Amino acid sequence: MDSNLIKPHWEHFEHDADIGIRGIAATLEQAFEQAAIAMTAVVIDPLIVSDSKAVDIQCEAADTELLLVSWINELVYVMAVKGLLFNRYQVVINNGKLSATAFGEAVNRQKHHPAVEIKGATFTGLHVYQQTDGAWVAQCIVDV
Repeated sequence: MDSNLIKPHWEHFEHDADIGIRGIAATLEQAFEQAAIAMTAVVIDPLIVSDSKAVDIQCEAADTELLLVSWINELVYVMAVKGLLFNRYQVVINNGKLSATAFGEAVNRQKHHPAVEIKGATFTGLHVYQQTDGAWVAQCIVDV
């Protein structure tokens, strides 16, 4: 399958007590972006979040799976400390280093009605791989 035909998307998957997030896309970077949107969607519908504020985020790790955990945990940290919600992301990955811009706005409880607070990404269900059709998948379980 031509990887240009793979539409980036995200999804949740079942797990006993927590929630699985999964990003699927034609590139590794897009899969990380989609996993981040899936993480946002655990808390709130990303479509009601404006992208009026841009925040730069960097992290690094020894491999792509650890990089995914680091990425999601950095987002959870920034969301909690700065009181922000994000609806889209631009990710660049180079030699184990991730540089990204997260776009969103300050939490407004009357507008957003956050459902849960994410404590962090876990190693449970952690997997980053390329499928036979060329699509990249980035997934893990988040602790809520």
